[in-house]
Amino acid sequence: MFEKEQPSYESFQTGQNVKFSSYLTDSSFTIPAGLNFVFAAEQTTPTVVHIKSTYGQPQVNEGHPGGPMDDWLKDFFGDPRGYHGQPRPPQQAAGSGVIISSDGYIITNNHVIKNADKLEVTLYDNRTFEAEVIGADPNTDIALVKINAEGLPFIKYGDSDKMRIGEWVLAVGNPFDLTSTVTAGIISAKGRSIGILRERYGIESFIQTDAAVNPGNSGGALVNLRGELIGINTAIATPTGTYAGYSFAVPVSIVHKVINDLTEYGVVQRALLGIQIVNVNDPRLEEEVDDLVGVYVFEVNENSAAEEAGLKKGDVIIKIEGHKVTNTAELQDLVARNRPGDKIKVTFNRDGQTQTVTAKLKNLDNEVRIVRKNDAVIIEGASFKNATEEDLENLDLSYGVKVVDVKSGKWYDTGIKKGFVISSIDKRPVRNVDDLREMLRTSKGDGILIAGKYPDGEEAYYGMGW
Repeated sequence: MFEKEQPSYESFQTGQNVKFSSYLTDSSFTIPAGLNFVFAAEQTTPTVVHIKSTYGQPQVNEGHPGGPMDDWLKDFFGDPRGYHGQPRPPQQAAGSGVIISSDGYIITNNHVIKNADKLEVTLYDNRTFEAEVIGADPNTDIALVKINAEGLPFIKYGDSDKMRIGEWVLAVGNPFDLTSTVTAGIISAKGRSIGILRERYGIESFIQTDAAVNPGNSGGALVNLRGELIGINTAIATPTGTYAGYSFAVPVSIVHKVINDLTEYGVVQRALLGIQIVNVNDPRLEEEVDDLVGVYVFEVNENSAAEEAGLKKGDVIIKIEGHKVTNTAELQDLVARNRPGDKIKVTFNRDGQTQTVTAKLKNLDNEVRIVRKNDAVIIEGASFKNATEEDLENLDLSYGVKVVDVKSGKWYDTGIKKGFVISSIDKRPVRNVDDLREMLRTSKGDGILIAGKYPDGEEAYYGMGW
């Protein structure tokens, strides 16, 4: 918890209670005499869209006429239809997005589209389309959606690595539903971590700017004076919930990799060294570190890429692939640009000596294989996949995760069988495997209530100590 004099961090999205904006660059480009932002604004505004997210009331037992179990659930959790048996009206939120292809692919923030039942995209020319989610990555707060349109103006990728502190940038988005708003500022810092992404493998290496942004700017564009995308506006430092001096954008170096993964595989390929790290000046360190710059290896995971490469606790990493590393955010950024199986050079100091090793990165399951969207995920002895459209239609469900196999562990002990489709945990909708992972991660040490249906339509409920 921050002290009162310290800022809190908020998303730019209105109406949603969330605590959180390819082409080669033209080297001949020069800043016009009598600096102005007209060129960048004219290049960018047609590519930035307004996204409206609609959230309906989650249904725990869709298509079920009611029964004794419903009465028990209402007594325990409350009536899922709303207060006094009345349905709650849908809620709406607003954010921004950036068109990256002429056929309708759009980048935005994960928190703009997360759990939305409907997405409506309004273009610069006021045409409106319904959008579908192609994929999302909570670890970077980036998502990819698509509309059915052709011949759209789209933004060009820039190079966030080449941007320097003090350079001018523009933020383009839809604050307070004021469409196509452009503000200017400078890059105030790079590689900034603010502790806003609560995911276990969250990657924070934000570009910090003083361009004015506000609620509704989430998912909008941060561009250089060429009008090239260098970041997606994501968060603000604020004591009030509105702009108070600084904003934060996910750099395009991360965005580009995430979007490529979502397009090619449907999920992000998370590459890990397999180490626990802290900054060299972290107060948790019991020993004094001579190095003033770098990242301290606090722990090396067993059978990890780092262990196989020869890294040890106490090493201070100073470079990844030749790029200097000054803090944990920069290291996470440089590693996250890779995929499992990629090899990277890690330079570190040990006992006053500088060494370089090559590490072959692994995925979340400590393997080098590429993971695809429809691959089964193994959790505590059971395998899971996102339920297919056919599964959901047969069971009259809108979403769910299917149990592919149960071999051992807590799921086996609970009695859950193969074929069961989980629709909710503790009355919260389980839309996909990512939802399932996150709910289980945040429920450690608690009892959970799992609801769903078997292929024959039988509803079932399981209590599990997690």
